[in-house]
Amino acid sequence: MSKTTLRKRIALTATTALFAGMLSVASAPVANANATHPAAGVGNNATAVLSGANLNASMYTATASNTGGAAVVAVDTAAIGANREGLARSVGLLSKDTSSSTAQTATLLTSGRLSLYAPVSTDVAFTASAGTFASATPGGNTGASQVAYSDPAKTVLLQSWSAATLAAVLWTAPASAGTYTVSLYKHSGTTAPTTAVPSGGSLAAQITVTVVATSTGGTVSLVYSVCNTDVYARTATNVDSTTSNVATGSNWFVNFALKDGYNAFLDAGSIVATATNGALLGINTAGTTATSTTASTAVLAGNGATQSLTIGQPTAGAPLTTTVTISYNGTTVCTKTVTIRGAASKVEIASVATGDLGVAGSSFTNTDWLDEGLVMTNTVAGTPRAGMYKVTLKDSAGNIVLPNSSAEFTMDPATTTTIIPALSVNSVIATSTSSTSNASYSAGLFSCGPTAGSSAVKLRYTNAATGVTITSDAFTARCADNPYTYEASFDKATYVQGDLATLTVTFKDSKGNAANSVTTPGPLTLNVPFMTAVSATGSATMLTNAAGVKTYTFTVGTTTGMTAGTYTSIIDFTSLTAVAATKATPTYKLTTGGDTTSNADILKSIVALIASINKQIQALQKLILNRKR
Repeated sequence: MSKTTLRKRIALTATTALFAGMLSVASAPVANANATHPAAGVGNNATAVLSGANLNASMYTATASNTGGAAVVAVDTAAIGANREGLARSVGLLSKDTSSSTAQTATLLTSGRLSLYAPVSTDVAFTASAGTFASATPGGNTGASQVAYSDPAKTVLLQSWSAATLAAVLWTAPASAGTYTVSLYKHSGTTAPTTAVPSGGSLAAQITVTVVATSTGGTVSLVYSVCNTDVYARTATNVDSTTSNVATGSNWFVNFALKDGYNAFLDAGSIVATATNGALLGINTAGTTATSTTASTAVLAGNGATQSLTIGQPTAGAPLTTTVTISYNGTTVCTKTVTIRGAASKVEIASVATGDLGVAGSSFTNTDWLDEGLVMTNTVAGTPRAGMYKVTLKDSAGNIVLPNSSAEFTMDPATTTTIIPALSVNSVIATSTSSTSNASYSAGLFSCGPTAGSSAVKLRYTNAATGVTITSDAFTARCADNPYTYEASFDKATYVQGDLATLTVTFKDSKGNAANSVTTPGPLTLNVPFMTAVSATGSATMLTNAAGVKTYTFTVGTTTGMTAGTYTSIIDFTSLTAVAATKATPTYKLTTGGDTTSNADILKSIVALIASINKQIQALQKLILNRKR
């Protein structure tokens, strides 16, 4: 059955207008081992195969569109031939699921009629929880068949078969809305169904019929209609694309399928799509890019069975964020917001390291500086990249733009110096437009000449497809030699138990310049009394900033307590002290908190107080003597 088959509205005569509605498929077909039942309104009824798993285990409903207005029972006769069920018609059928076994569902108008048929070769009984049966027929059976109804006709028995054939009947629903069950029982092999006890056999098939007073067919349903964003035009899934934006010149698509309250495709109506910010729209069959996207409104006269809305940029190379709205006959079906990136208009530089003297960017192998972890996700290489700075391309709206290759990046020749003779980019370029991903930036490199110093440099990006070149703002790149000596200090002179202490180590090269940040200063051993290291120590990797500095964090105090006093630490980068550096020995004072006043302090205060009192007495005596004179 084609997914694009149009479901037709029942066109009934005036006398049967009560049953006007939409033939459709119920929301969730139930799996069964028998042949799949066709959805309602597809043009043809289900073919009832008189053998295999379907025989004595299936019950079908006539789902073909009814243009005659009257219910018609299926008849297995030579005149009809293989199309035994072709003339069967139901009246007032609004929906039918795609199963044919014991868990079927359907929706029918009050007093509507289902034309039911089943391939059988044994005694069977149709029975219902309410409503009545009529026009039962054993089809083309040539045996001494018998048809019997209960009183009232809630059950009909068909028996005495000579061969497999088609049993059929019409069931009229009650005039009251509700949920009813229609069942087919067969001879169990030992017990046959009867009009009095149809369930005396075994259950072969069953359908639960929801009977309603009015139809909600023909009106768009947000429950059954589906709509999703996609980077491809294809059948709607109702699951939006996980892509946040697409490249300039690409299209977004909103794939949609419109259905009514019975999960049926709608009659032809007015489908209108509108977009903000001048986005260009076009509607076409699902899986096909619209050939015309020239306006911010697109209109289609159709049922919206399976469609794709194409969204394009109004201005080539300009970023676009647009909200599109799709409606059917004035009812909004869905609203989606999508972004198409513009052409790169800005080169942003961040996290610039200090390079090593005489090392070319192409030879740079340090993967620590960019701090991408053990495995860098979203890249072809899948491993951390060697890099000395981050390069991010953005369009005029701030969206991240992806380069085509590292060859598109070059140094602005006007900024070349003997200190920084070249700029380049790692071959593993940015692949993600998510700002939280390491793969959103490319890894920049620069070469260092033989002399320490810094230069203001610029990186250029030339789009290979368009030939357009943009240049970064000037940024400072610095070169220095390896760590040679160092100094260390704590962030405070005095700590209270429970404080956090920060040790800052500043490294210098052999010429006294701040050391480069891409060469390890080597192993570290330290002795810091009554402090516990929080950050990693051991063998230090490259320095953590471009100023030749590395910091370590400690908690003040130990699990066994601490003793107040003044202490001297020993900070020893053994590879450096073995050559020219001197061990650093910064001091600090520790207190346990509370009143730390000593007896000596108290005695000193008392002596000072006595001296102050004596001075006051002397001044008073002098004042008295002066008055007596």
